[in-house]
Amino acid sequence: MENRDEELWKLAEARVGFKRHLTTYLSVNVLVWLLWYFTGSFGSSYGSFFLPWPAWMTLGWGIGIIFHFLGVYVNNSYNAVEREYEKLKGKK
Repeated sequence: MENRDEELWKLAEARVGFKRHLTTYLSVNVLVWLLWYFTGSFGSSYGSFFLPWPAWMTLGWGIGIIFHFLGVYVNNSYNAVEREYEKLKGKK
């Protein structure tokens, strides 16, 4: 039974880590977008392709957030080894 508790502890740590990552992402992005807005950078043009400079950070880091979410909540790797073991054990 202790082994199960250790697995749950690792899963809980991973989920708390994701929530902290998401909170940091949201906080920093709000600050960067506010900085962009209040410095008047929104009026500048970048030729024919306009994309505000905070968008690059938001998009890039957002991709990392998505993969972090998938790794913690969707593709639960903490139980993947146990599932694979049980699958192989059943084939014998």
